[in-house]
Amino acid sequence: MKKKKVLFILHIPPPIHGASLVGQYIKESEKINDVFNAHYIDLTVSNNFEETSRFKIWKILRLIKLNIKVLWVILCNNYDLCYMTMSAKGPGFYKDSIIVFILKLFRRKIIFHFHNKGISNQEDNKVNNFLYKTILKNTQTILLSKNLYFDIKKYVKAEDIYYCANGIPITQSLIAHDNALKDHTQPVKILFLSNMMVEKGFFELLTACKILKDKGLNFECHFVGDWTEITEESFSKAVSNYNLSKFVFAHGKKYNGEKLVFFKNSDIFALPTYYHNECYPLVILEAMQHSLPVISTFEGAISEMVINNETGFVGAQRDILFLADKLEYLIANPEVRLKMGAAGKKRFNNFYTIDVFEKKMIEIISKSIQRN
Repeated sequence: MKKKKVLFILHIPPPIHGASLVGQYIKESEKINDVFNAHYIDLTVSNNFEETSRFKIWKILRLIKLNIKVLWVILCNNYDLCYMTMSAKGPGFYKDSIIVFILKLFRRKIIFHFHNKGISNQEDNKVNNFLYKTILKNTQTILLSKNLYFDIKKYVKAEDIYYCANGIPITQSLIAHDNALKDHTQPVKILFLSNMMVEKGFFELLTACKILKDKGLNFECHFVGDWTEITEESFSKAVSNYNLSKFVFAHGKKYNGEKLVFFKNSDIFALPTYYHNECYPLVILEAMQHSLPVISTFEGAISEMVINNETGFVGAQRDILFLADKLEYLIANPEVRLKMGAAGKKRFNNFYTIDVFEKKMIEIISKSIQRN
């Protein structure tokens, strides 16, 4: 049987973020490429995270080149489906809209894949309302979770929605967590791994650490991530102001084997995020893969990823007392840490491996092609 031809227009690193990593997984997937005659176009026009919100002339030139490339491949190929990772709002949305209009001009069948949110907050803007109606009309959409349907409900019917949770590769060099209880005289290690942004809950976690220190608890908190709006200098100043220099440490961005070491040496993973674009943080899946109990917030689909009181704790955003209380509980109860971590690892294996993700994506794309 002849393979169906699919054009994948998606983000590929750099910069590294959830959508670009998933784009990379799709592009490198042997299973997806075996099933479909797949062509790929990289949507990315920025080299790093900071550039995504800055105006640069060369970004305009890249954008023009990108649109010309899309136009060319559409003219030269009769695709059965055009898959596109669509930004939900802001400059990225307007950039992506141009490509969508090219696809619609040539009456291509489109399925969008949203990795961020914010559409529902733009409904009162008449221009954006018109654009959403026009762009999403007669298309299909993939969302990461049913928890996110509210954001697009006004513009897309439920029957035109597919749900596909993100998945990540199983780390081949994964060093299994030691199931034995650690020496109680050693500090319990808390890990925060994300870009160093205020909305990721940096100050909330730092304040919670001060509460733990004042209670005399034996712990360390390690911040791992690229310096963005929080600089190394501002981090050091905040740690000094809280008198936490013996408890809190920053390590900058770490990848591959260096990152694995932090997961292996940690006991708790904390991501008290209230980031407005947060939908399905892949780092939580990494923590689950490494058998770490997770403490996070009701943001995006996190409450679907982390089962409250089973694989970790999910609380209100910016609730420092909740965060400190759950950290204290897990520090004081190593058996609970191990039990929750094991439950998280089991949940990861059942729902969030790259194998599960690939099978689901193949199923969705196949169904989308078959629909009239």
